[in-house]
Amino acid sequence: MKYSDDVDLKGQVAMVTGSARGIGRACALALAEAGADIAMGLRKLSEDHGLRKEIEAMGRKALPLQMDVSKMDQVGDAVEKAGKFFGKIDILVNNAGIAPGNDIESVTEKDFDLTLAVNLKGTFFVSQKVGEWMMKNKYGRIINLSSQAGFIALPTESVYCMTKAGIAHLTKCFAVEWAKHNITVNAVAPTFIYTPGTEEYLADDKAKRAVLSKIAVGRIGEAKEVANTVLFLASKGSSLITGTTILMDGGWTAT
Repeated sequence: MKYSDDVDLKGQVAMVTGSARGIGRACALALAEAGADIAMGLRKLSEDHGLRKEIEAMGRKALPLQMDVSKMDQVGDAVEKAGKFFGKIDILVNNAGIAPGNDIESVTEKDFDLTLAVNLKGTFFVSQKVGEWMMKNKYGRIINLSSQAGFIALPTESVYCMTKAGIAHLTKCFAVEWAKHNITVNAVAPTFIYTPGTEEYLADDKAKRAVLSKIAVGRIGEAKEVANTVLFLASKGSSLITGTTILMDGGWTAT
């Protein structure tokens, strides 16, 4: 067997939440390039920005799913449809997340509840539902999107930071409990990445310089770099890794 065989995903099925744009889109494409069919979790079913066509052009199957992860009925319905369509779900990437920024004294209950509902509650219950299919197959790879914000304090991002810290610890809890089912659970925690969600913030020269002053490697990350790490964690090559959050912060937290 070649070493590269351990990152071959042919015959596997991956579900990616928030897959239409940014990191989620990059993850879906990376997993498809490695051979996986993709269940596309979309906040708006009509807005996949051409992702389905790109995946199918590789010769893979792509199933678009209405999946606002803050709505439990949509979560249950989407996972059930994906499981029945493909017959299994081998890989889950919990990418969907939001980050409404506000000074602590200005945070509203509505923003607080929605951020927790998407980032933490969504990650938990999507994993729970997909885990049922993984347990049937006695195999699974779950990769959660945390953030360097779960390890440092970012002004105006208190609620977001809290949820991403929660995801890192939730990853440990799932990993320990589900190891007996041959399911590994890990997370990646990126720094600032060029995505549609960060475009406006990073367009401000002052803000961008402040960010770059903290990143030891001296540059903003690319979505492809996150996707490559997710791809590794989704593969057989990562079989001894579980309960871990990989910081992809360019050295931010090392200083």
